Amino acid sequence: MDCLPDAVVQHILSTLRNAKDVASCNCVSKKWKDSMPYITSIYFQRSIFDHLSNGQTPDKIISKILSSSCRLEELVVYCPFTSAGLASWLLLVGSSLKNLELRMDNLADQNASNDSLAKLECIQAARNLESLGLWGVLMVRTPKWDVFRKLRNLQIVGAKLEDSVLTETLRSTPNLTQLVLLGCEGLRNIRIELLELEHCKLDFYGSGSCHLTLKAPKIEYLEVQGCSWIRVRETSCLKNLSIANSSGRVYMMDFGKLTMLESLSLRGVQWCWDAISKMLQLATDVKHLCMKIEFTGDFETLLPFPEINFVDFFKSHPKLKSFEIHGAMFAALCQKNSLKNLDSGFVIPCLEELMITVRSPLNAEQKMSTLEAFVKCGKKLKKMRIRILQMKSGHSSADDFFEDIWKFRFMNHKLISIE
Repeated sequence: MDCLPDAVVQHILSTLRNAKDVASCNCVSKKWKDSMPYITSIYFQRSIFDHLSNGQTPDKIISKILSSSCRLEELVVYCPFTSAGLASWLLLVGSSLKNLELRMDNLADQNASNDSLAKLECIQAARNLESLGLWGVLMVRTPKWDVFRKLRNLQIVGAKLEDSVLTETLRSTPNLTQLVLLGCEGLRNIRIELLELEHCKLDFYGSGSCHLTLKAPKIEYLEVQGCSWIRVRETSCLKNLSIANSSGRVYMMDFGKLTMLESLSLRGVQWCWDAISKMLQLATDVKHLCMKIEFTGDFETLLPFPEINFVDFFKSHPKLKSFEIHGAMFAALCQKNSLKNLDSGFVIPCLEELMITVRSPLNAEQKMSTLEAFVKCGKKLKKMRIRILQMKSGHSSADDFFEDIWKFRFMNHKLISIE
């Protein structure tokens, strides 16, 4: 590289990202050292300072490395640091930073709330941030932030905070287009109002009884885990929707018209049937549907799905291209009268891919009739996967049913696979 022009060397070295590589290159030659200020991104991994000696601290070393930078745009710090260290770094590079990711490490220590708040308030020095990622955050009070007008992407993973703290914090980020909150606990009644928001992923840790109200007229992608009540009235742009609750019951869904919705996923142990039926009624133009709900029922009693008419269901969802059905939904389509309206002229017009999870040999004859109906009516069907999951029965009916499925697969071997 000694033969290369200085500009070329600067360009090559400016692509370095790992802090250890940056420190090593700094010692090679004066030409290489003079290229270090042009690095735009630097990453300090979790274990980089595990074996320090001679009184060195991560804060001092990071400050020394960053002091030579003049155009740093991305800073990622996963190693331990203090609020004083963070404040000194951001004084050096805050004005040019666009992307900042910090592993805060305050969740385990309940006495670290003041340090956590101090770290959060240091971020105010990076006024031009476009993306901010925080891991392991204890937010007992709202940080004193001015408005981050350029911030478009906010990601918080693993946080303890209260409803009011989240609401006030988001008021400092009014122009977000992407919001990700994962593994957040302590929240009960969440209100989010972001007029530019397009992509939102929310995962609330706890009993699964959170209430969510979202006002985001430009929302296109929404994924929610851990809520029992959800209200999203402005849905004219919503294309992808996923709702799950693995630890609680889902009671109420209050959505506007889902005319643009292409993909819908409903998952959980127990949903109120009114919530399920309302979502299916709203999503008549959906192209991709996943139904992975085990039971219905409004209270403690777990109930099976009511009967669903096979013909009526697909007539009301004519654009469906892929359909993933798990136990309860498949059983509802296999009831005594589910196929009563089926005639030779009925066609499922767009269905191309089907995945069915079967968990019980009960009502085996009707289930086989439903599988046959999918093949017969799905004129565009390209792939059907039948998944046998945790089927337990001491009766020979389980073996007979499994044998019937294998025969069915043999007769349609180009179309059907069994897992």
